[in-house]
Amino acid sequence: MTQVPTFNRSLLHPRYWITWLGLGLLYALVLLPYPVIYRIGTGLGRFSMRFLKHRYKIARRNIELCFPDMHPEQREDMVVKNFESVGMGLFETGMAWFWPDWRIERWFKVSGLEHIQHARDNKQGVLLIGVHFLTLELGARIFGIHNPGVGVYRPHDNKLMDWIQTKGRMRSNKGMLDRKDLKGMIRSLKQGDIIWYAPDHDYGPRASVFVPFFAVDKAATTTGTYLLARMGKPAIIPFTPRRLPGGKGYEMIIHPQVADFPLDDEVVAATYMNKVVENEIRQAPEQYMWLHRRFKTRPQGEPSLYKALRD
Repeated sequence: MTQVPTFNRSLLHPRYWITWLGLGLLYALVLLPYPVIYRIGTGLGRFSMRFLKHRYKIARRNIELCFPDMHPEQREDMVVKNFESVGMGLFETGMAWFWPDWRIERWFKVSGLEHIQHARDNKQGVLLIGVHFLTLELGARIFGIHNPGVGVYRPHDNKLMDWIQTKGRMRSNKGMLDRKDLKGMIRSLKQGDIIWYAPDHDYGPRASVFVPFFAVDKAATTTGTYLLARMGKPAIIPFTPRRLPGGKGYEMIIHPQVADFPLDDEVVAATYMNKVVENEIRQAPEQYMWLHRRFKTRPQGEPSLYKALRD
């Protein structure tokens, strides 16, 4: 398990100077009052649409696939709001890494902490189901302030970014585990820890099954939740960190424990978990990470759902 990292002088090498400059600028910007950060972040997100045209097309395609009955104007509006959220997500990452606890708590309303306490009273570990909201860094920070747990992550290729993100996330976590370390997650759950886990990305055909996700009948979905639930016997508890409109702050909703999670069939379990994820996303759909190709993996012989974006 990763603990608080030690600074290494190799991180001062010139290859990292641009990264240091960007981090320094981010640190300075998140010192601003939050209403100012909100205006800058949402404005930067809208402005970035001019340059991230391919990502814009991916977001629009994902929303079209997931919400085929939505009016086209509503979908376009969601894409614009999603890019506003992308801009805010950059600043929220800096807020999560650099803000003191008191400032985080000032802008958050938290509900549902009793569901975590109930699991602890039952001597259970907690599999905390998060999804890839653009608020995820900030949401994990506020959750950890109230209930420190173990984060699951992918180590960053840039050693400086890996150091700073691990250090930032460890401000409110007990430790970090590589997302590939299934044994470590199971061990932590059996020891009564809280494991933050996101089952909503497309990680390829390995250890995945094709099950429905919103209106897409065959979406590659990890079987990791099934394995963790079957072997770790945790309480499965979803949570939603969402940004309030108009720069009014945030709320974190901890939902009741998932009941009757199926433990006998990985396909049934993945289908069930996708419904849980869908319910979370519906809490703030414009704040979900629609810019990545969620449906890039297809069953053998089926065409890409993003083919039109390359034409």
